[in-house]
Amino acid sequence: MQKSIERIAGDSDGVSYEFPVLRLAGADKTAPSAYLQAALHAGELPGVVAIDALMPMLNKAEAEGRIRGNITIVPWANPIGRAQYHFGEHQGRFHLGTRTNFNRSFPLLAAPDARLLPDATFGGADQRLKSRLVQLSLGHDIVLDLHCDDEGLAYLYVHTSLWPEMADCAAAMGVEAVVLWSEDTDGTFEGASIMPYQNASADVAKFDRRVATTVEYRGILDVDGALAKSDAEGLYRLLAARGVISDTDLPAPGPFKGVAAPLENIDMMPAPRGGAVLYDVKPGDRVTRGARLATIVHSPGEVDGRTEVFAPQDGIILTRRSRRIIRSGEDLLKLVGDSKSADARSGTLED
Repeated sequence: MQKSIERIAGDSDGVSYEFPVLRLAGADKTAPSAYLQAALHAGELPGVVAIDALMPMLNKAEAEGRIRGNITIVPWANPIGRAQYHFGEHQGRFHLGTRTNFNRSFPLLAAPDARLLPDATFGGADQRLKSRLVQLSLGHDIVLDLHCDDEGLAYLYVHTSLWPEMADCAAAMGVEAVVLWSEDTDGTFEGASIMPYQNASADVAKFDRRVATTVEYRGILDVDGALAKSDAEGLYRLLAARGVISDTDLPAPGPFKGVAAPLENIDMMPAPRGGAVLYDVKPGDRVTRGARLATIVHSPGEVDGRTEVFAPQDGIILTRRSRRIIRSGEDLLKLVGDSKSADARSGTLED
């Protein structure tokens, strides 16, 4: 394994940011290559500890000559967000200088060619970071962007052009749901990883071996050794199943048994009032139309001081918020419905 340090110039003299890049060289130039990154939203750590648990497995495979394809890993993808604290609270989702989500405004290239990247020299540090991450990932057959939700199941975002061919990856990783999307107007990293191939020739697109996905590893508090080990084993199984690693002791992934649904089926359930949230459901629960999902206590102790929220359709609870205080209009949860949501949206689900 080789380690290098990437440096991103800051927006004022004397300020710069660094992040490590780990590389393992493959012995077979025809084998698929892989790129993994974690903590693009800098406070989302399940992917960071999963990579920490994965590296001993990869180092062992390297020592035994079983790394077939090149592997590039960025365990801390966002040094800018990692350094952001406001009143003692970490703020790793948005760049405080631009108010832009760190997983938005990536360049969506017309082809997988780094020469098409816009010149970020005179942009902000966050744009220079995003440009460099795209450069590092471009050309890899497998691109995994490791995130987590607030509280939730383990699930993937997958472009429709890669499904159901990526079902083996979902099974290998042991996720419980897949959200299928087809349009990216916001410039997510996943979009930057798959959109350049949409109009490419078949020999360049290689959709039969391409993997590009945002991995949502449950909730932001799900950071512990057992989960990290389990997630690392899932990543390893994926790399082995797709031929990046050789491991004859591993069986092929079985069929994916989770839920796969289009993004348009998701109900976000905005809160009708602000207050304290009392949930009746948790991630993974199956609900029917009309079931009570939560109660909002907005006027404690008063008559009519509680407002109930009900399921608009049958489906599965994918996520819910970890904080129990909510403002009017904020989303309570993600419900993966059996049918298209009455409030269906394209692009990203939230800011």
